[in-house]
Amino acid sequence: MKVEKLESSLELTNEGGLSFFFVGVGSAFSKKHYQNNILIVKGNDHLLVDCGITCPAALYHYGSNITKIKNILITHSHADHIGGLEEAALMGRYVTKSRPKMYITNQYKKLLWNQSLRGGNSYGEMSAGRFLTFDDYFELVEPKLLKRKPRILYECNCGSINIKIFRTRHIPDSAGSWKKAFYSVGVLIDDRILFPADTQFDKELIDWMTENYPIEYIFHDCQFYTGGVHASYDELKTLPEEVRNKIYLCHYGDNFESFVPEKDGFLGFAKEGHFYHFDK
Repeated sequence: MKVEKLESSLELTNEGGLSFFFVGVGSAFSKKHYQNNILIVKGNDHLLVDCGITCPAALYHYGSNITKIKNILITHSHADHIGGLEEAALMGRYVTKSRPKMYITNQYKKLLWNQSLRGGNSYGEMSAGRFLTFDDYFELVEPKLLKRKPRILYECNCGSINIKIFRTRHIPDSAGSWKKAFYSVGVLIDDRILFPADTQFDKELIDWMTENYPIEYIFHDCQFYTGGVHASYDELKTLPEEVRNKIYLCHYGDNFESFVPEKDGFLGFAKEGHFYHFDK
């Protein structure tokens, strides 16, 4: 695997290998980094995983534009993961006259629209005698249900990029299992790269994934105190050494400079504005 800092304008294609680009690495309230959104690139295909408040500005900073994004996957409804969607929707409808594809379940489509996007996107105009809907802005690509145990798992393809989407335990903080948690998901890309997205510490999830798939790297959510709705640094330190040796930490706070994750067996902090190129 090669880590490469972006030195020119961000491109949405490559020579065919799988790459992750960290649009941002910061937590929801980071002032030193953009929010933790990831762009996946493979050949002529791309997929933006989450589009937070700072995502459109970050893409502009990297010499690109939110209007160039054609494929989006949203993991859950916090603003640092969906706050840029209103701009993406409006720019698509009124500037590029196109609808980005949205890789989410029909269940989450209803939650995302009715509880988050509808207020800002529905009432700007009337179309065929009605206010606008999700389908006026986005094209739904619904993943196929693979299994329900040990937890719900879906699968779909974004061109050459294989996506497995699994339920996670993020909010509320009192949720004892993923079954009692509000809708949130993580993603497994090409059965190789694991991105649990925002989640409480969930060793059961890590064990399930590492025992059933040839996981090469894990990009894991991290906060620097224990409690609340994110996995803490101290909790992640309890994972077996062979698992920590695969983990880059992301979604971290602005006090990250107080920590040296390599000393605790991690690969380090994921770097904003960098590509992670994985061997073919």
